[in-house]
Amino acid sequence: MEKIKHTTVATNGINMHVASIGTGPAVLFLHGFPELWYSWRKQLLYLSSRGYRAIAPDLRGYGDTDAPPSITSYTALHVVGDLVGLLDEFGIEQVFLVGHDWGALIAWYFCLLRPDRVKALVNLSVVFRSRNPATKPVDQYRALFGDDFYICRFQEPGVAEEDFAQIDTARLIKKFLGGRSPKPPCVPKEIGFRGLPDLRTLPSWLSEEDVNYYASKFSQKGFTGGLNYYRCLDLNWELLAPWTGAQIKIPVKFMVGDLDITYHIPGIREYIQNGGFKKDVPGLQEVIVMEGVAHFINQEKADEVSSHIYDFIKQF
Repeated sequence: MEKIKHTTVATNGINMHVASIGTGPAVLFLHGFPELWYSWRKQLLYLSSRGYRAIAPDLRGYGDTDAPPSITSYTALHVVGDLVGLLDEFGIEQVFLVGHDWGALIAWYFCLLRPDRVKALVNLSVVFRSRNPATKPVDQYRALFGDDFYICRFQEPGVAEEDFAQIDTARLIKKFLGGRSPKPPCVPKEIGFRGLPDLRTLPSWLSEEDVNYYASKFSQKGFTGGLNYYRCLDLNWELLAPWTGAQIKIPVKFMVGDLDITYHIPGIREYIQNGGFKKDVPGLQEVIVMEGVAHFINQEKADEVSSHIYDFIKQF
C-alpha cells in the first residue's frame, strides 16, 4: 500500500485527489457510494503488478477531492468532464475503465459521451439501462418501491445528512458496507438509517482499519457530495436526452453478486438474461454472476474480481 502514489490534479475547475501505481496501459477505477479510491486498493496492487498503470481518484465530493457546494455541480457531464481532464493531465489517450455502483453509472455515461477515450470496460453491480423518455428515474423508483426507498429518501437536501449525523460515522459505514440483504433498502423516516441494525461482526474482507479510513474521510468531508449524485439522477435524465436510444459499443464485461440489491430490482435479472442488456450494450462480451456475493463485490471478492478484470483487459 505504501507504494501507491497520491497526487492532486487540477481538472474541470476542481482539485482531484488521485491514487495511482504502476506503469503500462492505464486502468481507471471509479468508486461508488459511500466509498473512496480506497475501495480499489487491492485491484490497484494486483493490476500494477501485472504491467498496468492503475489509477483510482476520489470522485468529486469525496475524500480529498473538492466538493463544490451546488447540487447541480454533480451531473454525469461534470463527473465525466473531471475524468477526461484527469486523463489529459496524465497524458493518457485511452483507458481501460472499471466502475462499481455510482462509479459504474459514471462509467456507462463515460462510454456514451466519450467512447473514443475508452478501450474496454469492466462494470460491477449496475447495468446500463437505455434512457426511458417517458419517465424520470426517481419517479420510476418511487412507483416501484415507494417514498421510503433509499434513493427517494436521499432526494431532499439536508435530510439524509441530518439522519447520518445522529450516529457515529464508523458505525454508519459498517451498516452500509456490511449489509447483505438483497431486498430493496426502504428506510421509514421515523427509523432512519441510524435505526438500521448494527453489524455484530465485521465480514472477513472488512477490517476495523478499513472502516476507520472511510470514517475519517467522511467525518471530514461529510456525505453531501456523494448524496448529490443521487439528487442529480433526474437532471442527468434531462441533460442526456440527446443520447436517448444510444448504445454502448465498447467491449464490456459485467459482474454482479447474486445477493446484490441491484440484481433484485424487478426486471433486472430478466433484462440481463433475456437479451435486453445485450441489445442496449452490443459490446457486452461476458456476464459473471457471483454466488453468495453482496453489493460491495470489488471488496468482498477482491482477488476474483481483480483476476476477472485482468483476464478481460489483457485481450486488448
